[in-house]
Amino acid sequence: MYRTHTCGELRISDVEKIVTLSGWVQRSRKMGGMTFVDVRDRYGITQLVFNQDMNTDLCDKANKLGREWVIQATGTVLARSNKNTNLPTGEIELMVDELNIINAAETPPFTIEDETDGGDDIRMKYRYLDLRRGSVRRNLELRHKITMAVRQYLDKQNFIEVETPILIGSTPEGARDFVVPSRMNPGEFYALPQSPQLFKQLLMVAGFDRYFQIAKCFRDEDLRADRQPEFTQIDCEMSFVEQEDVLLNFEGMAKYLFKEIKNIDFEGDFVRMTWADAMKNYGSDKPDLRFGMTFVELKDLTAGGDFIVFDSADYVAAICATGCASYTRKQLDELTDFVKRPQIGAKGLVYVRCEADGSFKSSVDKFYTQDHLKTWAEACNAKPGDLILILCGDEMKTQKALCELRLEMGSRLGLRDKNVFAPLWVIDFPMFEWDEESQRYFAMHHPFTSPKPEDIPLLESNPGAVRANAYDMVINGVELGGGSIRIFDSKLQSKAFDIMGFTRERAESQFGFLMNAFKFGAPPHGGLAFGLDRFVSMLAGLDSIRDCMAFPKNNSGRDVMCDAPSRIDNAQLEELYLELKQPNK
Repeated sequence: MYRTHTCGELRISDVEKIVTLSGWVQRSRKMGGMTFVDVRDRYGITQLVFNQDMNTDLCDKANKLGREWVIQATGTVLARSNKNTNLPTGEIELMVDELNIINAAETPPFTIEDETDGGDDIRMKYRYLDLRRGSVRRNLELRHKITMAVRQYLDKQNFIEVETPILIGSTPEGARDFVVPSRMNPGEFYALPQSPQLFKQLLMVAGFDRYFQIAKCFRDEDLRADRQPEFTQIDCEMSFVEQEDVLLNFEGMAKYLFKEIKNIDFEGDFVRMTWADAMKNYGSDKPDLRFGMTFVELKDLTAGGDFIVFDSADYVAAICATGCASYTRKQLDELTDFVKRPQIGAKGLVYVRCEADGSFKSSVDKFYTQDHLKTWAEACNAKPGDLILILCGDEMKTQKALCELRLEMGSRLGLRDKNVFAPLWVIDFPMFEWDEESQRYFAMHHPFTSPKPEDIPLLESNPGAVRANAYDMVINGVELGGGSIRIFDSKLQSKAFDIMGFTRERAESQFGFLMNAFKFGAPPHGGLAFGLDRFVSMLAGLDSIRDCMAFPKNNSGRDVMCDAPSRIDNAQLEELYLELKQPNK
């Protein structure tokens, strides 16, 4: 046997046992006639001891060990005289009688420590070394624990796990598809699934009334902290359900995960907020409820000041930052520069300081009296010592900018604690959104989302006002999951396709098999999908989903470890009947 115990297993109760350990050399140090070597495996670290006086050859052999060498050591467990309370194995050490070097190793390009000296690029190139670090390993162990808990919960709720195809037909209505050429069908392509949406609906038609899958999904889109080209969904669907059934079932799953993983209990039901209220009060369909600072509309209160910036704006709104009236001019200029960033897009920032003596100081006080400013402060429920920050312009763009400013202030004031969780459901999304460029409606979620029954008459007269039976679970400003009740009636589905500008031929070519399936008795059904990567990163307190994936891509969508994507040779291209066109410079 290479080992009788792991490197994280031995305790004071194991003293005097003869054991064998195997693992990697974490570090070694020589002190007088003694050599101490820390050996590491997935489970922990144990200190090995070599005594020059007891065995000179063995100690000399230990002195030659390098970092990350793979070794096997047999010896007797002893109680440590200088105990290390930071290690679970810190009360014992192994007095080694036999040392076997299994594999020598080159010196790694960065230290295999939680606080490593390696940057992102070098760690991604040598990801197999990065995965040896405890901090990274713990993320994957947490991912495993969450995945197992999901399966246990859903199994108890009578869900059945079914795998759906990875090579499917292209339905490029959401993000861009990854496509795969077919050698056996020249000139034709598979697509990698953006989600198992169509197949899980077919499973409902097939009578599998509760389905789930830990599903790999693919989207060819620009990357950011919570996006990767391939990601994992906890994909779920249920038959004979209404929206309330889905919300209660998966709110239960979220509570179960928080209890199992973080030992956190949520009292009562999750907050429910309509999309319209979320946009009005937070400027986002995924609001962070860990702190207040809700929007206050001031357009009516700013009239009459002859301030053309406000007078010409469609929308004027403010947030109130508690205790920030002491902000210096430099700090206010930093906030102005922040909202002027191209990705935020505001043209400027107006502030009102609520002074301790009850007066007000503002960047626009030459246009407005103290009474005007007092009225604004009362609308914002601002107290002496508070700071009012105001943006104006086009409603949607200004709401987005004010949302970013709110989050920035929340971060500056320490209100976005990663150990505090504020969950909610956002419901009643618009069913369609209008695209000016193509001059047509698109589905805000996907083309199979059902309208609210009471809004079905509006499909003919005012499609933009139709609300969807759709819902997102949001925690701390992150959309962890979302879904909808689906259209299961062929005629209603055809009407939705018409509104989105699908021709009959296009709808038939992309979704004909689903439409045909509906003709053979489709049950009412609905579901949702959680982002497993986002769930893990949130519970781990990470800023990026990349840190909870074993082998992620970098921000350019490249795997720098195995150099993918890469070119293929001409023989492969010829087999696939493909010719490459050089990109425009």
